[in-house]
Amino acid sequence: MQTPLQITWHKIEKSAAIEADIRAKAQKLDAFCDNIISCRVVVDSPHRHHHKGNLYRLRLSLKVPDKEIIVTRDPADNHAHEDIYVSIRDAFDALRRQLQDYVRVRRGRVKPHEPSHMATVRRLIPDEDYGFLATPEGDEVYFSRDVLVDAEFDSLYPGVAVHYVTQPGGESVRAKRVSLIKRETEVG
Repeated sequence: MQTPLQITWHKIEKSAAIEADIRAKAQKLDAFCDNIISCRVVVDSPHRHHHKGNLYRLRLSLKVPDKEIIVTRDPADNHAHEDIYVSIRDAFDALRRQLQDYVRVRRGRVKPHEPSHMATVRRLIPDEDYGFLATPEGDEVYFSRDVLVDAEFDSLYPGVAVHYVTQPGGESVRAKRVSLIKRETEVG
């Protein structure tokens, strides 16, 4: 970490044991990312219940290049947070997962989603297992039975709305994936 860890205590007395636990968990984050700029932790006990244990709120803010990752664990989310160490563990676990996702994206290990387009079925050639889609621009896109996702070729008809992803290359535009657009009444 380029800047030392900052811990802020709000409506709770500072505790050496809790601080040591937070520092140990924050230090482990360096194993997942070597360019962490800073980490701030706010420990808060917003409720004072004498007949029940206190609930604890934690807010973690981790700065890395091009991003700030923020995790908040609120007492209303989970009554297991009556134990401060459970609150700390859960908050740092969530922060670690987000940090790992950030690192995967930065290293290019996350496959980007391909852009999907909308179209309607223009015509079908059922004897030969292919058809054509009509784009809003008026272009035709070829598709075959084997690129359909969550739909049967025999259930298609001209005018039905679909999403499609194009396949690069070739003289004509081809769909490499086609799926039906479900209407509100069909969902469920």
